[in-house]
Amino acid sequence: MTHFPEKKSTISAKDIATLRQRIDQLSQSQALYQNIAILGCGYIGMALAACWDEYGHCVTATTTGQERLSLLSQLATKALVVKGDDLEKVRSLVKDQACILVSVAPKRQRAYDEDFYEKTYLETANNLADALNQAPSVKQVIFLSSCSIYGDRQGEWVDETSPIIPSNRRIDVLAQAENQILQTSNNERNVCILRLGGIYGPGRELVKIYGGLAGKTIPGKGDRIINWIHRDDVLAAIEFARRQRLQGIYNLADDSQLSVRRQLELICSSHGLPAVNWDPSQENQARVSLRVSHQKIKKAGYEFIHPQILA
Repeated sequence: MTHFPEKKSTISAKDIATLRQRIDQLSQSQALYQNIAILGCGYIGMALAACWDEYGHCVTATTTGQERLSLLSQLATKALVVKGDDLEKVRSLVKDQACILVSVAPKRQRAYDEDFYEKTYLETANNLADALNQAPSVKQVIFLSSCSIYGDRQGEWVDETSPIIPSNRRIDVLAQAENQILQTSNNERNVCILRLGGIYGPGRELVKIYGGLAGKTIPGKGDRIINWIHRDDVLAAIEFARRQRLQGIYNLADDSQLSVRRQLELICSSHGLPAVNWDPSQENQARVSLRVSHQKIKKAGYEFIHPQILA
């Protein structure tokens, strides 16, 4: 079992112990020590590699660049450079694995680069689907998607049955990637798609995300709804999905359903920051607004660790 310096990890040993206790309460099934591969080790993948390693699994963590190999080797059993568009590397990665977590995402500075978005998600999905045809050992695939796939619903509710109407290329790419991964399920293999809200948590606190707006005047009314999910719930829900062998699509966003205005009020009040002002005479271009239902995963037995946002 690998031990790692807390200062280099996105999750502390104390957090891991708390999560393990919580997960064990949620699921009566055994931990099922397995060979697990994580394709993409960013904020979530790194923390999960550390958790699974501490559980005793044989964890293979991947990155797209040599510069992060040393860090990942401290968090997981094995660390490899694997790019999702490299079919042979993906085939090698999934061989003899029992569970695959796909946690890829474009680098923040290229998040709106549509070509890179397609390369990150769709090419990875296509290559993984090909590789899984030759990997009968894989019994569970968990693919991290995004609630952004629903697009702008003008504040209306959506659930997993809501139709996806691609309004831009990124939504179309994500929908195609989901479908490609779902088609790899069979009588022996379950595939779970987790559609995540915006992720926050240690190192990504909401005050860091929003704090720069304190005391400023912002265009619009602040009435759009942004859905969030805490890092701890992402980690716990992934492990819940693995143990329960969930199949199909599940939304993962908390209960808050707060407008941006209310979120900023809570954050500024909690941290003693000057209030944000709104100018309704100016149109806010960021108009994506929707309320994400998570009743399906709750009915499956998952209980949220942080059902409300931590301001």
